[in-house]
Amino acid sequence: MTDLPMTDLRDDELFIERRFEAPVALVFRLWQERDHLLRWWGPEGFTAVDFDWKLAPGRAWRGAMTSRKFGLSRFSGVIQEVEENRRIVFTFQWQGQDEPETLVTVTLTEKDGGTLQTFHQAPFASVASRDSHVGGWNSLFNKQELYAENFAIALEKGIVP
Repeated sequence: MTDLPMTDLRDDELFIERRFEAPVALVFRLWQERDHLLRWWGPEGFTAVDFDWKLAPGRAWRGAMTSRKFGLSRFSGVIQEVEENRRIVFTFQWQGQDEPETLVTVTLTEKDGGTLQTFHQAPFASVASRDSHVGGWNSLFNKQELYAENFAIALEKGIVP
């Protein structure tokens, strides 16, 4: 259910596509390794301050991010599925908020030498709840895109392993 056109979505679903000028294996690595997640997770203006994340099906995960405006936000879930360089499925829930747990599916595909990342999240309790996440996730993906492209350049130049 990762390649749904926007018109086929239900009111409780969120779908975002993002293209990266970086190979699939590199973009997957940014999801796979905690140290990378800490550098790009969270909308612009937020800093990830904690991440207990390992891509192993059945493993619980948790994280926290902070911003001057909103303070500390905690979230958690369970890794459901992992297909290396292709797909990651995990649950996501805000801690301390009256929101249901959602299921997130991230799919990576090679496209024109880069990576097409699709992001699907559902179910949301309401359209308003779903819509409140659109800006946050898109902002987070802005940071991920910049980080991925800079990391790809650094790898090409032999600056990082």
